[in-house]
Amino acid sequence: MKHITILVPNGRNNLSSIVGTYKILARANSYWKEKRKEELYKIQLAGLSKTVDFHEGLFTVNPHAHINSIRKTNLIIIPSLNHNYALAVSENGPIIKWIHNQYKAGAEVASICTGAFLLASSGLLSGKTCSTHWSFADSFRVLFPDIDLQTDRLITDEHGIYTNGGAFSFLNLVIYLVEKYFDRETAIFCAKVFQIEIDRQSQSPFIIFTGQKKHGDEIIRKAQDYLEKNLHEKISMEKLSSRFAVGRRNFDRRFIKATGNTPVEYAQRVRIEAAKKAFEATGKNVNEVMFDVGYTDVKAFREVFRKITGMSPLEYRNKFNKDADRY
Repeated sequence: MKHITILVPNGRNNLSSIVGTYKILARANSYWKEKRKEELYKIQLAGLSKTVDFHEGLFTVNPHAHINSIRKTNLIIIPSLNHNYALAVSENGPIIKWIHNQYKAGAEVASICTGAFLLASSGLLSGKTCSTHWSFADSFRVLFPDIDLQTDRLITDEHGIYTNGGAFSFLNLVIYLVEKYFDRETAIFCAKVFQIEIDRQSQSPFIIFTGQKKHGDEIIRKAQDYLEKNLHEKISMEKLSSRFAVGRRNFDRRFIKATGNTPVEYAQRVRIEAAKKAFEATGKNVNEVMFDVGYTDVKAFREVFRKITGMSPLEYRNKFNKDADRY
């Protein structure tokens, strides 16, 4: 029988990502057994402690096994760590080492949301792509600059390592893993039972763009502020760089290094974020919002909006404005 390990790290972690993952995988296992008269996987919760408390002791989890008792596993799933990444890493050194050794021995590894911080600490993500919750992207990039973080991706799949975006999008990752480790039929069954949208690949519509500000380049910070306060204007990047007495090439290089975006991309994201908020909160139509955020070309606005959010302006308005059908 093959083996799946769901980790229960020490510290304040996310209970829902542990329970939800276990329930879906256990249901997939039982469905497989009903159809084929055999159980495909042994699914175990494993950690360093016999009991791990959650929510100030309101809930507790008693893992099936200590990680050292598991000699070989086929898949390791790392739950969300909530917010104190440094503490989680310091409290779970043996788990990090165990993940690394199991991967080298042939296991695959999946991280849920901020579980990517624990996975990245193992060194296994170095030079690879990764996703995590969009709101923790800045902190992740500062700690792990050698990892290609792609916060628009709901799921990444590279060399036996899987990562996903944030919060309850872990359900989509688990369904993805069910298809990988069982089959498509079982994945569809679980998606229907747990009412999870199958084949969802992007978290772009849910990203709230705030701009990477955790850097030490004061000139670039001022340029960011200028773009954010003047989003209605048509801003020339040549004039913007000269405004701060920096050559255009050097300005672009510094901007990318500091924010992860070119100045043009940053300006686009600022404008589209303003457009999203307008669609969510007002009765303005697409053209009105387009003009408000500094666009005059409908085609260009739609293309940039779709590129950043994965949806058309009208689709976004209809999805996120509860009164959209009244306007």
